[in-house]
Amino acid sequence: MSRAEESAGTGWRRRLHEIIFEADTPVGKAFDIILLWAILLSVLAVMLESVPTIGQPYQRILRIVEWVFTVLFTLEYLLRLLTVRVAWRYAVSFYGLVDLLAIIPTYLSLALAGSHYFLVIRILRLLRVFRVFKLVRYTSEAQILLTALRASRPKITVFLGTVLTMVVVIGSLMYIIEGEEHGFTSIPKSIYWAIVTLTTVGYGDITPQTAFGQFLSALVMITGYGIIAVPTGIVSAELAQAMRAHPNTIENFTRSCTSCGGEGHDPDAVYCKHCAAALDSSASSET
Repeated sequence: MSRAEESAGTGWRRRLHEIIFEADTPVGKAFDIILLWAILLSVLAVMLESVPTIGQPYQRILRIVEWVFTVLFTLEYLLRLLTVRVAWRYAVSFYGLVDLLAIIPTYLSLALAGSHYFLVIRILRLLRVFRVFKLVRYTSEAQILLTALRASRPKITVFLGTVLTMVVVIGSLMYIIEGEEHGFTSIPKSIYWAIVTLTTVGYGDITPQTAFGQFLSALVMITGYGIIAVPTGIVSAELAQAMRAHPNTIENFTRSCTSCGGEGHDPDAVYCKHCAAALDSSASSET
């Protein structure tokens, strides 16, 4: 292949990559907005098909609509793989896996009846709205929240272990106090009652009948109100600490790597933070 042919081949792939992956150009933003509307309409079609008064008389039309969107999304997925230099890196990325899962259920429905209802997973593709409408900067705030949740994990684990021990003990006591004649037919079912009561959900399908059992259930309800506030306080404390550690959040941008399709690069970035490939310098100069 001559250098001119190679340059021409690279040129159309780069142009197509800008349209499909970039949201800073008018054409790229228009493509993403059309894609978001297509996702919404496809999910709506799947939801309407599950409604008996709509799905039965219009089943054929809705299935045709579903297949049309599936073919379009399949073509889009293949184009995304074609326009990145390393296709497998995009295929195993978060968005790549979501794009794949958005089209698989329709093809599975040919062999497994009803599996096409899993197409509602397409709603995850709406996460691209953050990059289309310049909301990617909020992902840095989400990163602080994730940092706080990770830091809270040991404390939350101890807390959940304590709660689990409590419901086992309380459930066992209620099984002994109330017995099978009052609906507490087994210790696991009594533990289920303890969880429902401790979390203040209160389904009411099992209720204590004896005075001692009602007294114990009242203590469990009061304890539940105090317990609910514990994980909130733990996460809030870690969130405050994370915000102090990162007072200035880094604003992310919609630049996309031509190698793996990764996003969220700073305008002065030279290499992709996901795969370390060199970024297209022309994209940063246009933004």
